[in-house]
Amino acid sequence: MSATTEPVKIVHFDWAMKALLRDKANFSILEGFLQSLLEEPVVIEEVLESESNADSPTVRFNRVDLLVKDSLDRRMIIEVQNTRESDYLERMLFGTSKVVTESVNKGEAYTEIPKVISIHILYFNLGTGTDYVYSGTTELKGAHTDEPLLVSERYLDESGHHRYRQRDVFPEYHVINVERFNKMDQEDLEMLDQWIYLFKQSEVRGDFNAPGMDTARQRLAYLKMSEQQRQRYDRHMMNFVREIDIMDTAHEEGRELGREEGRELGLEEGREEGRRQIVLRMAENGMDKAEIAKLTNLSEQEVSQLLAR
Repeated sequence: MSATTEPVKIVHFDWAMKALLRDKANFSILEGFLQSLLEEPVVIEEVLESESNADSPTVRFNRVDLLVKDSLDRRMIIEVQNTRESDYLERMLFGTSKVVTESVNKGEAYTEIPKVISIHILYFNLGTGTDYVYSGTTELKGAHTDEPLLVSERYLDESGHHRYRQRDVFPEYHVINVERFNKMDQEDLEMLDQWIYLFKQSEVRGDFNAPGMDTARQRLAYLKMSEQQRQRYDRHMMNFVREIDIMDTAHEEGRELGREEGRELGLEEGREEGRRQIVLRMAENGMDKAEIAKLTNLSEQEVSQLLAR
């Protein structure tokens, strides 16, 4: 590898999304990643607020979401998922549906619905397959001809003439499976592969030249953060590792119990104990039942039951 500079260790990307990339001064990092993925220029106009964008000291060990609007009025969901969830496909669908419905006010025409692009950076294997990047959208095809249905819309061009273009309204999904990426020692990585390397290693190699990499090398470097930022990041990573360890331990205990009293019962017991330990830890950190319920996707009644055990 012929590097022009030494590799730079950076913060984990999920924390960067929560703490750093919402700053307009760092938009070029996200724009570089999106350009490499979508293979077209992307200009972010603003970060849209959502409950997972809220800046709080609470540890979000499951995911970090970012919702942005670009210069073409598209909505882009960017989600990092660290732990396996059996209903993840349904969550992807729910997330895009929520953005679609919330973007149109009552009484507005359906033509105001924006294009939604849903991007998921996963640190676990979702389904089976050998690739590490999957993309897709809804496409309507003829039952007898297999030809795609092309729906056009009329618009005025810059000179005032009527033109036609194909309508593109259905949500678009991109899933990046970080764990399956195995080009760690390969030289001359393509632009998107450089970003996936960054996700997996939390490192920017000296030869990386994808859009946004220079800014990532400067702005996401751990040693270049302020002392306060480093302390926040260190706490985040310590809590994240602790929660993952709790989940792993609970699952292992569940497997052991399952071997003795029935596999299905054991796994459910393990999952239940894992949820209980997480809820207890959050309560010990001063969070109330409403906050815990919001972060864990449990009802307040379920939170109360777990705390009472």
